[in-house]
Amino acid sequence: MTRIPMLAGPSAAPASGGPAKSLVIFLHGYGSDGADLIDLAPYWAPALPDTLFLSPDAPQPCESVPYGRQWWPLTNLTPAARAAGVRVSAPPLNAYIDAQLAAHGLGEDKLALVGFSQGAMMALHVGPRRARTLAGVVGFSGMLADPDALAGEVVTRPSVLLVHGDRDEILPVEALHQAEVQLKGLDFDVASHVSRGLGHSIDEVGLQLGARFLISRLA
Repeated sequence: MTRIPMLAGPSAAPASGGPAKSLVIFLHGYGSDGADLIDLAPYWAPALPDTLFLSPDAPQPCESVPYGRQWWPLTNLTPAARAAGVRVSAPPLNAYIDAQLAAHGLGEDKLALVGFSQGAMMALHVGPRRARTLAGVVGFSGMLADPDALAGEVVTRPSVLLVHGDRDEILPVEALHQAEVQLKGLDFDVASHVSRGLGHSIDEVGLQLGARFLISRLA
């Protein structure tokens, strides 16, 4: 039997000082690690004082970035390789989600996934395939990693926020439009925003929209 790697990474405790009443799990991009996205927690903690923020490292060491992590390698950029890659890391991510929910005595309705780039692909892949509906999924500069399989594999339909820069040099903004069309076609509740002049990054507007979305789903 294949051993599922256990994920771990930094966290930020609820600003209230009390027990967690909701969870936000950050999923970082290729070549980064959990310490990168946990830096978003201070932007959202005042509006979500009872939320525990978690930012696990991806399960694989990055092949091209020393000390970085990856959800899957980018040595092959074909759609088939991307679809296969996201499936490799789905089991450890699901195991991490299950463990965190159990540890804090919470249900999926109190959990949101927030991903950037490759992490957004993970969030958009795992979220709709969970047995119970998540509070929401936020995808910054991402895409659907296995769009052809989604219609036949949807189990639940969490609300989704997609944010992308129109100058993204890594994942063109068309990826947002394609994901939005497909998700809406499958009856997902989807909101989207395109930041003008933004590259492969997260801007202040994206942070504000993310905060409003999470407040509406978790607070």
